[in-house]
Amino acid sequence: MSIDDSTTISVLKKNIEEFVSQIDWKKYHNPKDISESISIDAGKLLETFQWTSSENSIEHAKKNADKIKEEVAEVIIYCFILANALDVDISKAVTEKLEKNLKKYSHAPFW
Repeated sequence: MSIDDSTTISVLKKNIEEFVSQIDWKKYHNPKDISESISIDAGKLLETFQWTSSENSIEHAKKNADKIKEEVAEVIIYCFILANALDVDISKAVTEKLEKNLKKYSHAPFW
């Protein structure tokens, strides 16, 4: 059983909020700066694949799994920090976006 199966979004949001409080980072966490951090860490994630072909990207990801997991976690943590700062209901936001995308793309041709 994966920890994903037993950990709720609210628990993650609470754990991240406690972490931010413990290290006294909240004073730096305004929406602009958090958004910048998301972009910066997404860039670091992308950088792990630099010079790797699409065809080799799965094998590359397996060889660099620890670094990739770390960068994915950084992006997710910053997204949770932003959600906490702006009081975003993550489950609701994701569900609404999926529904919107389904309507938008369900008629798109797949060639």
